[in-house]
Amino acid sequence: MTDYDIYGTSSHTASELVRLASSCLGLVFTERDSYYRGIYHRADSPDAEIEIQPNLIPGDDGEDDLYVTEHPTVEVLLLTTTPAPNPALRAQLVAIGGLAHLKHESW
Repeated sequence: MTDYDIYGTSSHTASELVRLASSCLGLVFTERDSYYRGIYHRADSPDAEIEIQPNLIPGDDGEDDLYVTEHPTVEVLLLTTTPAPNPALRAQLVAIGGLAHLKHESW
């Protein structure tokens, strides 16, 4: 099973959230560029993949699209993928001021 969680903030820029999450989790984020998602930041640990990106991503028609359409006012997203539920990681992330848990999926 894989757990996928989405967190969001409008209180921090992507760069600020990278700094806060790095400090909180003790991970190093690297900047990446994706045709589909634009600029995002990724950190890997033995038990999680964590990505930070803007909610607005490049659209095919030259207009930006929302990555998480059900939360249009959220400006920055933090995405986690873990092999199993990770309540400790969730607790660390929701302790970051201004970051809210938006969605959880398991598959």
